[in-house]
Amino acid sequence: MFIRSLALASLLTGATADVVDPTTRLIRIPMKKLSSHEMVAAHLKRERDALLAVNRAKEQAELEKSTALRGSFHEQVVQAYESSLSYTPISYSSVELSSGKSENIIIKDYSNAQYYGEVKIGTPAQTFTVVFDTGSSNLWVPKVACQNCGYWFIHGGKSKFDKSKSSTYQADGSDFHIQYGSGDVQGYFSVDTVTLADDIVVKNQKFAEVQNAGGLGIGYIMGKFDGILGLGFEGLSLGGATTVFKNAIDQGVVNQPVFAFDLGDEMDGELTIGGYDDSKFKGEITWVPLSEPKYWQVAIDSIKLGDYSSTVTSGIVDSGTSLITGPSTEIMKIAMSVGAMPNLLGQYSIDCAKVPNIPSLEFTMNGKTFTVPGKDLVIESSGMCVFAMMGMDIQDKDGETMPKWILGDVFMRKYYTIFDYAQQRVGLAEPN
Repeated sequence: MFIRSLALASLLTGATADVVDPTTRLIRIPMKKLSSHEMVAAHLKRERDALLAVNRAKEQAELEKSTALRGSFHEQVVQAYESSLSYTPISYSSVELSSGKSENIIIKDYSNAQYYGEVKIGTPAQTFTVVFDTGSSNLWVPKVACQNCGYWFIHGGKSKFDKSKSSTYQADGSDFHIQYGSGDVQGYFSVDTVTLADDIVVKNQKFAEVQNAGGLGIGYIMGKFDGILGLGFEGLSLGGATTVFKNAIDQGVVNQPVFAFDLGDEMDGELTIGGYDDSKFKGEITWVPLSEPKYWQVAIDSIKLGDYSSTVTSGIVDSGTSLITGPSTEIMKIAMSVGAMPNLLGQYSIDCAKVPNIPSLEFTMNGKTFTVPGKDLVIESSGMCVFAMMGMDIQDKDGETMPKWILGDVFMRKYYTIFDYAQQRVGLAEPN
């Protein structure tokens, strides 16, 4: 999502070892963070590419107009613009399963998440760098000979799963097929042992081996992550796959059905599995019940920033989204109120001199107000400031009320965030 739908180029700088706390048995997984400089550089590159695509579309449209070929100027510009972007906006898309059934899910541009860690699959273990994503529910990694899955001369290439090297591998055979706006992502389901850190060994885990990742676009090819580990609920899972975390709970390999993110601010973060770390925060935890245990979705009583206010809505707390997103009309009101200007990518830039005057953004949930200071609503590097909120229109589907806002990493960085699977609630506390 630069930002997802946003579409930040994903970059990772090496992995560090997992840590097991011998006194609490909490499992800690280090999370590497994309720098602000890299995020802004990626934003500028995408905007440049979009401008070049529009210019090419104009030239092509004039050529077609002069030769009476089919296709209007508007259509050509839109098609070229969309094809130039290295991300896919959030949308509801039909997912074809091997049974022939279709399900509606939120499709995410995974190239945009900022934080990555490691997971191991197979026996002996094969190690992969993944996005730990609370907005999806499947585990997938590329397989050997995967197409459009990176190249050795770009960050050394992707790590790819080789089933022939795992003694615990089991074939499943059902299709894994997602239709993205930019193309298909195809593969098939398999079963094997999955290890989180060194101590959480999940047996007989159904996961997907991707054999063609073309639908994820250039952002995936250029990114340093291999796959995705979804931390959502079973209602989002494709192919009837039980999630890794649910299997860990059922198999009794975690102390508590809880995990927590400490994303940090201008530093790498940490994911704690099997509980939460009370040394990471101060004061009381505010628990916000889920409005639907499918996403990590909560009711939002009100949203305020300066003169802007909105009441009674819903949002997803999503570690796989870099920014805060909301309905396009609402984000436009907020952006204009602080002097941010739109660009071709549907994002907003702002004069860095205006940053000190940006009011705080306030979300009220379960009677408690959670604040993101104005200065943290901007990603700044080398004199370029990108507004860290973006418009995203999520339509109701089949009469189902969908969440309107996504509280991504910009929000989660300000709070120690606890995900309680059993009691279906999110906990927020002030970090140390």
